[in-house]
Amino acid sequence: MPTRPHSVDDLSPANIETIEKLLTFVYGEDQAVLLRERVLAIINQHLTQQQQMPAVKPQWDETDVMLITYGDTLRREGEAPLQTLDAFASDHLRQAVSIIHLLPVYPWSSDDGFAVINYQQIDPALGDWGDIERLRGHFDLMMDFVLNHCSRESLWFYDFLLDKPPGRDFFIEVDPDTDLSLVVRPRTSPLLAPVNTRAGIRYVWATFSHDQIDLDFRNPNVLLEFISIMLFYIRHGARVLRLDAIAYLWKEIGTPCIHLPQTHAIVKLFRAILSEAEPGVILLTETNVPHEENISYFGNGDEAHMVYQFSLPPLLLHAIHTGSTHYLREWAQNLAPPPAGCTYLNFTASHDGIGMRPLEGLIPAEEVGELLEDMREKGGFVSTKRNADGSESPYELNITWFDACRDPRGQHHGERFLLTQTVAMSLQGIVAVYIHSLLATPNDMHGVELTGMTRSINRRKWEMDELEAHLGAPGSLAGEVFREYLRRLELRRQQPAFHPDARQRILDLGAGLFGLMREAPDNGQSITAIYNFTSTENAAPAALLHGKTRQWRDILGGGMVVADGETLTIPAWGCYWLEKAESSQ
Repeated sequence: MPTRPHSVDDLSPANIETIEKLLTFVYGEDQAVLLRERVLAIINQHLTQQQQMPAVKPQWDETDVMLITYGDTLRREGEAPLQTLDAFASDHLRQAVSIIHLLPVYPWSSDDGFAVINYQQIDPALGDWGDIERLRGHFDLMMDFVLNHCSRESLWFYDFLLDKPPGRDFFIEVDPDTDLSLVVRPRTSPLLAPVNTRAGIRYVWATFSHDQIDLDFRNPNVLLEFISIMLFYIRHGARVLRLDAIAYLWKEIGTPCIHLPQTHAIVKLFRAILSEAEPGVILLTETNVPHEENISYFGNGDEAHMVYQFSLPPLLLHAIHTGSTHYLREWAQNLAPPPAGCTYLNFTASHDGIGMRPLEGLIPAEEVGELLEDMREKGGFVSTKRNADGSESPYELNITWFDACRDPRGQHHGERFLLTQTVAMSLQGIVAVYIHSLLATPNDMHGVELTGMTRSINRRKWEMDELEAHLGAPGSLAGEVFREYLRRLELRRQQPAFHPDARQRILDLGAGLFGLMREAPDNGQSITAIYNFTSTENAAPAALLHGKTRQWRDILGGGMVVADGETLTIPAWGCYWLEKAESSQ
């Protein structure tokens, strides 16, 4: 198990050399030596302040399950929302969840937290750092590291407007006549935001909105600020850091300004800093792009420890919509194992919508169109992005996952929903659960009307008395789903075969079934997971499951499953986690 050093004197010369090489690549040889010393000074200050932190944990194991939530998704009158979250999670989730992903908890001006005003404060409307401290006493934490942009209400941006250091050099000013047609856009808003400064109207780079002004990492002082912020979050309990919108970090006019080599080098620099200074911390990159671009952030095993499986949610939706697992299986079969020391984050829903770009090259455009139309009929919205030729294409689907899984005939809603969640639990990697999926939250149309934002459909704020009624009413489908979801998560955490590093093999069981085998790296436990995405019974060839085995123990159901001759029958929307029965081993 790696240990945390006491000072930079304990860092290896090879690690320091790596840091210097990366700084040289990004900023040039003339600046690299001075920047290395400044980076080491920041690390040293951090280590001096970090001595009382708990011992380093194993990187990950099968017990790691993540809950994604805003700090104020749950509310109780007279109580700080972070305290309400801690109480709910401590009462209900201790056996099912190990990590809580706190979406931005800092003071903000828009985008539900992703326009950060102050990176080192907790929004008083949520609580304070003491509440974070109590929460991390019960769960590990993932914190958002929003480094591509900040709020135009931040002190840095006020410095820019007044031409004062340091903020006057922190942003990207561009002549509005500049040809920016090559820039890849995730939004349809104009790229440049006009702002009224002491020197008159200036135009600044704003990838996401005109309230979210991009920071200029070509200025090394910006990088140094964010290294300090990164280490500050770790001292306050972050085990995982989510690098928000990292793909857009480095801008160079005349290029697409996405996935540039300098961006990858900065991720590698963060990894190099943490590899010895904080070896238990995990970097997660958030890059909602096609699959090959997404996994490029593994680098050669020297960038992100973990990347989202962004193609998984829309592929699962397509499978549950059509009853065909062809594209899901084909994608999973071609999924390369992550490099050593890296893994995937498997999820179905999050605070954002369901990305459509990760389907590029995986599903024909006409079938994507049919899926989107089906989701519109279920109350969903589709947002678009602007392409280089001025056209627009689907970018994101906004709908709650629970409503997205509704059967048009009004039947088997819970089974269909839980099927999709259980697939994500069994795939190689760590599973992440969005709180509104766990709570079976329906589309929040009232939230959309209040905010004017289609993403609000999946960001409901629950008053605790409403939530208790939602989950506790007699015959409540939401309550049944909640309890069964927790039961499956608890079972999942008990299976060594679901260790993130356990081997995975995808089975070819036919168009309506999806199956995989997982084998534990240490104790040899082997689990075969089989899922039926159709409304009728479906048969799987028994020989593909465990060779000559014809009898299995179903971990999910708790009973025995026996093949009928050469096939095993899977009920409609059925889920099996199968182990060899002792008598057949």
